[in-house]
Amino acid sequence: MKYHNEGFDPKTIESLKKEIEASGKMFKIVPTEENSDEFVNFYFIGMYEGKEVIYDAALYTLRLHHSSEVYELAEHEAAKKFPNFKAIHYEEDENGNLKPLSSEEEEIGWFITEIIMDIEEEETVKVQEFLDIDTNHDYGIGLDAALNVEFIDEKVITKFIKDFNEDSLVLDETLYSFQSEEEDI
Repeated sequence: MKYHNEGFDPKTIESLKKEIEASGKMFKIVPTEENSDEFVNFYFIGMYEGKEVIYDAALYTLRLHHSSEVYELAEHEAAKKFPNFKAIHYEEDENGNLKPLSSEEEEIGWFITEIIMDIEEEETVKVQEFLDIDTNHDYGIGLDAALNVEFIDEKVITKFIKDFNEDSLVLDETLYSFQSEEEDI
């Protein structure tokens, strides 16, 4: 039987299950540049409608989720103020150094920075832990979740999978707002 979505194919599931068991973990990290201590993309086996399925999960910190929401709002404000607004893309020269921004890009960048500072100061954006499931995902079932933890590590991922699979995951409904961390130069 040919499966439209490989994440539902028992052979694919069995193969991933063996790979996961051999690793001694409950999941397989998806190698991607986006993975960090605040975001991890991974696969795990779970149940859906009484059958095993592969979950393609993206787990991130609430702080990162908040930052994304704040930045999206700031970009929206920039688009209203600057008629030619396009997201700023940094380019490298042949030596790997960042090319300077145009004066308009620089003005937009400063505007976005100011808006972000205002949003954070006024705590305009508030977020809470969440879990979104996408049953129309390309591979298995998509799962996005944000947790109020400092970082995402093996322990956090393992607890998340265990709680999710045992249907004992309890999300914090408290609304949180975060401030950007000052970087020491």
